[in-house]
Amino acid sequence: SSGINAEWPLRPGRHQSKCFLRQPPANEIYRHENISLFEVDGAKNKLYCRNLCLLAKMFLDHKTLYYDVEPFLFYVLTLNDDYGSHLVGYFSKEKNCVRNYNLSCIMTLPHTQRQGYGKLLIDFSYVLSKLEGKPGTPEKPLSDLGLISYRSYWRCKVLTYIKPHINDNVIITDISKSTGILFEDLVLALHDLEILDYDDKSTDCDSALIPLL
Repeated sequence: SSGINAEWPLRPGRHQSKCFLRQPPANEIYRHENISLFEVDGAKNKLYCRNLCLLAKMFLDHKTLYYDVEPFLFYVLTLNDDYGSHLVGYFSKEKNCVRNYNLSCIMTLPHTQRQGYGKLLIDFSYVLSKLEGKPGTPEKPLSDLGLISYRSYWRCKVLTYIKPHINDNVIITDISKSTGILFEDLVLALHDLEILDYDDKSTDCDSALIPLL
C-alpha cells in the first residue's frame, strides 16, 4: 500500500526546521486585531492549495476537489501571534463561475468551530459578491450542516436589514442588492421567518412584499 503508515513517527520539529513559511503564500486582504484573511490563487500556489484541500478532506465527507485547484481562489482565515499566522479555516471560490456561485467549499478546523469564524467566512463571500455587483449563492447542493449554517446566516441578514424599515413594505430585490444574497435564498429565509407575502396585483415574483406590521 502507498498510504500513510500509522506507525510512522510524526516529526513536526523536523518540518519546522526546514519550512520557514509563517503565513499563507499570498496577499493579506483583511485584518482586524489578530485576525487576517489571505487571498491565495490556486494557479500560482498549487501545492499550498492542494494541501488545504487534502486537509479539508479529513473533516468533510463530501470533499472531492484536491488536485485541480487552478480555477479557484482560496480565502484563508488565520489567527496571528508572535510566531506567525495560524490556520483557522478557508473557503474556495471559482474564478469564472457562470452560475454566480460565491463559495465552492468552506471548512473551519474542529478546534475553532462554534466561535463565529464560519459565519465570518460566509459573510466575506457575500462582500465579494457585492463588490462584483451581482448577488451570489453557495455551490449546490449544500450538505445538511451547510444548509443549516446558511439558512441561519440568511435569516440573520434579513432581520438586520428590515429592522430599520419596520414601518415600511420591503421588496426582496432591495434586500438582495444590499446583502448580496441571491433572491431564491432570501425567499427560503423569509419562509423560515414566516413573514413573506405577495402583491395580489402582480405575477412577478420580484414584486414580493414583506409585511412588517
